[in-house]
Amino acid sequence: MSERKTYFEKEDLLACGRGEMFGPGNAQLPLPPMLMMDRITEISEDGGEHGKGHIVAEFDIDPDLWFFPCHFPGNPVMPGCLGLDGLWQLTGFGLGWRGMKGQGFAIGAGEIKFSGMVRPTTKVITYNIDYTRIIDRKLKLGVANGKVFADGEEIYNVTGLKVGLAEAES
Repeated sequence: MSERKTYFEKEDLLACGRGEMFGPGNAQLPLPPMLMMDRITEISEDGGEHGKGHIVAEFDIDPDLWFFPCHFPGNPVMPGCLGLDGLWQLTGFGLGWRGMKGQGFAIGAGEIKFSGMVRPTTKVITYNIDYTRIIDRKLKLGVANGKVFADGEEIYNVTGLKVGLAEAES
């Protein structure tokens, strides 16, 4: 395995969102406000529970984030779908980081369990991705399990996250 960067700061993630990290037409993260992380603190090709790679990332929660005033007035919480999207974003990022080519897209998820919420008082959420399967053929596919922690407490547990990469059609 070649030496690759295993820590990414916000500016790195923004460069990925602009298509500068993995090259044009390849995996890229969304740009703010849909970028659901501030840094990737760990990434490996062979770590994790299944030995197929893992990713750990963090998102600093600011009480002024765009979704709190509208979801819900008087009872602000981060929409669960945004935390789920953060897990998909990371699953796809890991495929690009491995050198796999193609544009990313979320395909689905198996079982999703929410056991807590992200409120404006939360300081940081941590994402954990643990790949269970990597397919590198015409269709590139990452299958992973993911967890989201709010200030260290597990609040989401997702199995069977699926993200694919496919070359853009001419």
